[in-house]
Amino acid sequence: MDSLNQEQFRGQLATVGEKGKRNWIFPKKPKGFYHNYRRILAWLLLILFFAGPFITIGGHPLLLFNIFDREFVILGSVFWPQDTHLLIFLLLIFVVFVLLFTVVFGRVWCGWACPQTVFMEMVFRKIEYWIEGDANQQRKLAAAPWSFNKIWKKSLKQAIFLAIAFWVSHTFMAYLLGIDEMTTVIKAGPNANWSGFTGLLVFTGIFYFVFSYFREQACTVVCPYGRLQGVFLDKKSIVVIYDWLRGEPRGKMKKKEPQADKGDCIDCNLCVQVCPTGIDIRNGTQMECVNCTACIDACDEVMTKIDKPKGLIRFDSEEGVEKKKKKLITPRVMAYSAVLAILVVAMGFLLVQRAPIEVTVTRTPGSIYQIKNDSIISNMYQMEMINKSFDDMNLSYKVIPKSATLFFPAGPIKVLEGQAKEDTYVFIEMTKDSFSKIDEEIVVEIYRDGKLIQKVDSRFPGPKTFNNAL
Repeated sequence: MDSLNQEQFRGQLATVGEKGKRNWIFPKKPKGFYHNYRRILAWLLLILFFAGPFITIGGHPLLLFNIFDREFVILGSVFWPQDTHLLIFLLLIFVVFVLLFTVVFGRVWCGWACPQTVFMEMVFRKIEYWIEGDANQQRKLAAAPWSFNKIWKKSLKQAIFLAIAFWVSHTFMAYLLGIDEMTTVIKAGPNANWSGFTGLLVFTGIFYFVFSYFREQACTVVCPYGRLQGVFLDKKSIVVIYDWLRGEPRGKMKKKEPQADKGDCIDCNLCVQVCPTGIDIRNGTQMECVNCTACIDACDEVMTKIDKPKGLIRFDSEEGVEKKKKKLITPRVMAYSAVLAILVVAMGFLLVQRAPIEVTVTRTPGSIYQIKNDSIISNMYQMEMINKSFDDMNLSYKVIPKSATLFFPAGPIKVLEGQAKEDTYVFIEMTKDSFSKIDEEIVVEIYRDGKLIQKVDSRFPGPKTFNNAL
């Protein structure tokens, strides 16, 4: 292979031909040390995903992302739109965590934990291997004319794919609605909730399309993370890499032919054949590589057969290959780690300081202060209360200064049910002797079973010349 051909991979995707037509990838069935661990992790993640809607903590969902009612439950704790800053912090922590792993270990998230890879490689491809056989058999079946054997195999595979997509869409919807609500919707049937039923069908169709047709292109064409990884990687990042110093010059192994002038790579091409994105790892780190380690397992098996040391393709860095050493702790890793630690500490502080109830007290729009009996100023407020916990609360109220009084026209809300939201009107009144300045500051205190749980600051406007006028 001349130098020009070796560089052609940088100008085109492995899944797209010279004329722009799709190159269908038929990866060889992987096996080996890393694949076994990937399979264990994948099954743990799949079990967690499908069991998630049924898992509860203290009788509450493990995870719930009810975007319709704007209610989120994470690890049994409920979050409301008023907790958006906490969700943003969680997102920032997740992003920095992924970036830190990218800086240190490359695109390991994609190959080991990304839902796209887990479902594609550990579910859909496994079914494909079971029904159609390994790569060569799949390739022959795809090129063969339509026959009974081809029709029933293709039909069975697509039927199973569609059933899995339908199952996943129901599980996904359970994370949005909750398992109880989801069960109610299913029992009621499509006629009772056409919008929900349509949503299920749409998500099923998208999921089915991605894994039956679009496949690895989701990683190489759509996913922005693969394209961004080049920004985060450097020569110290641990990635799946080919040891070119040891492997080159590559050449076929032939009997009775000296190998002294050749590297350890025998150009068997198995590392390319097992790659789910169709790349040649020997060309160097590429955007399409998802660090799935299939090439490592394939190469290690070959090295064992020809009595060569394993690790011609391995987890290492460019610097590790060149200088024969690995260094995980670098200034950039330390910087990302420091940012991550700060975010985690800040998140912990916000969670500790998070009140179980969210109360807002605002002046009623369009209203102005009223003067009663020439001696009392009265202002009307709107009070909104959200119980962020799952437990009912027995509430009482006070206002500061003590000379001010609270008056609920419809009566105070004495019991606020768990996860409930209540709105009410309240009048705050103050005598002329107590009112001392414009926009008097007041504080409304909310007590639960006699214990202060929330303070809300507000303003108490009045006439500028009130004291003089009286």
